Amino acid sequence: MANSYFTFKQFVVNQENCAMKVGTDGVLLGSWANIGNANYVLDVGTGTGLIALMLAQRSNAQITAIEIDENASIQAIENVENSAFKKQIKVLNVSLQDFSENNNLTFDYIVSNPPYFQNSLKSENLSRTIARHTTELSFDELISNSVKLLSNFGHFIVIIPKIEEVKCIEIASKYGIYPCKILNVKPTPNKEINRIVIDFSKTEQETIFEEIIIEISGRHNYSKEYIQLTKEFYLKL
Repeated sequence: MANSYFTFKQFVVNQENCAMKVGTDGVLLGSWANIGNANYVLDVGTGTGLIALMLAQRSNAQITAIEIDENASIQAIENVENSAFKKQIKVLNVSLQDFSENNNLTFDYIVSNPPYFQNSLKSENLSRTIARHTTELSFDELISNSVKLLSNFGHFIVIIPKIEEVKCIEIASKYGIYPCKILNVKPTPNKEINRIVIDFSKTEQETIFEEIIIEISGRHNYSKEYIQLTKEFYLKL
């Protein structure tokens, strides 16, 4: 998405020239997560603040964005300060494990685009390794610590590779949360589902399934469904 222009009302990002990283996974999660009338939202692994800013644009919630990588958290703070939503978002340079252990807060919604590249080669760059791998945050740690921070009627929403679906749902059920809604994501009409977004809650119920195709034919030729879902955030799409 290197040529896409992203907007948060007064805050405009050109990915070629800005610290804000705009990836399809984050855009999907930030657009699809049904945060409703949430008062308190936690963004786990906020990176440079993309999802937190998207959720702030869509709600009046107070959003806590946590990030273990110091450089990324510095960029997130800068991006938030340059936005129209700096009163809504607080960025903390802390791991989920430490955050969960050291406060008594609960959240209506917890969202995460986690470091799920468990089997790919490790990068020589430590920051990239932490961001892309479950070295610092396994699925089990992500889910168990998130459940501790979730209100009784709260939702945990995560985007993961399709191949991790069964494992993720099994771990979640172990900690008492269950999929109420799943978005299957196909890159193009002729490709298999490669990502899913799962909305978990503490109530076991029949799962609602949705599907979205990102591009119809050719780079940046987005589907009507994708445009409808994300149009509030792009200057050009």
